[in-house]
Amino acid sequence: QVQLVESGGGLVQAGGSLRLSCAASGRTFSSYVMGWFRQAPEKERESVAAILWGGGPLYYSDSVKGRFTISRDNAKNTVYLQMNSLKPEDTAVYYCAVARQIGIAYEFWGQGTQVTVSS
Repeated sequence: QVQLVESGGGLVQAGGSLRLSCAASGRTFSSYVMGWFRQAPEKERESVAAILWGGGPLYYSDSVKGRFTISRDNAKNTVYLQMNSLKPEDTAVYYCAVARQIGIAYEFWGQGTQVTVSS
C-alpha cells in the first residue's frame, strides 16, 4: 500500500508559478511510476506528467511541455510538479498517482489539490 498526499495548490495569477508536492508513505520501489493528473470541471481527467521513481521523467502532455517540470526526491519520498507560466486553462484539481510499473494502471491516488489560475 502507498498513501499519497498532495500539497502546494492555490490561487495564482496568469504567468505565475506554483510547485505541487506529493508525499508518499509506504514502501516504494524504483520500478514505480509517479504521475500527475488534473481534472477541470466538466472535463475528463488528463495525464500531465510522469516520472520513474528510480529514473527520470517519462512523459509530459503537450499542453504543459516546456512549462511544467516533474522531479523526485527519493530521500523525502516526494514527487514535485513545478508549474511555470501558468495559464487560466491550467485551473483544475491536480492529483498524484502511483503505478507499480510502466504499462500498469495507476493503483494509488492522492486526494487532490486545487490549482486556480486567474486571468
